[in-house]
Amino acid sequence: MATKVQTLSQTRKRLLDPIERSSEVLFGLVMVLTFTGSFRAAGADHDSVTRMLVAALGCNLAWGIIDAVFYLISTLSQRGHNLKLLRDVQVARPEPGRQLLNDEISDDLAAVLTDNEIETVRMRMLQLPAPRKHAHLNRHDYLAALGVFLLVFLSTFPVVLPFLFMTHPARSLRLSNFIGIVMLFFVGIAYGRYANHTPWKVGVLMVLLGLAMVGLTIVLGG
Repeated sequence: MATKVQTLSQTRKRLLDPIERSSEVLFGLVMVLTFTGSFRAAGADHDSVTRMLVAALGCNLAWGIIDAVFYLISTLSQRGHNLKLLRDVQVARPEPGRQLLNDEISDDLAAVLTDNEIETVRMRMLQLPAPRKHAHLNRHDYLAALGVFLLVFLSTFPVVLPFLFMTHPARSLRLSNFIGIVMLFFVGIAYGRYANHTPWKVGVLMVLLGLAMVGLTIVLGG
């Protein structure tokens, strides 16, 4: 509920939360590893390295922009929904108003909140000014969208660096794959810490899951 109240007041302590950051890095990694994996599967030689690099960078550039745009759309939609919730609670009678709030919170949070606490939140919402009719994006939202773009795009570079500085394609590919696996592992650690699971186990699982997604994408012609 605290998160929703923050959103209603349009304050944001972080541009992206840990899961958002990790998810964007994971997305960028899967994309670029798909290109390097296809490079190996095709048995390409050094002459094809440049084309592969341009394709990988171009793809992550495009998807970084697309992901940033959809982030803004999602943010605007959620903010509009929250404004509607505030408006509905303010005009509703006490019991329907409490039910509206109960419907919005997660089951885990609902299990520990009492009716009095829900009522306290409802009363605070009644004290807020009437919300404006439409939601708007602000500077922090655009900065967060820029962060989404940069995370997707910049996650490409560590994986493609070996191809830029090494002349032997096979060795470049091995080092590139190693870097990708290490990055997947640390993304998994971030997920594990946030979700209160054993970080290294989630790291290993993320490596396996990431490689499976890359393999599936290659097999399906992605």
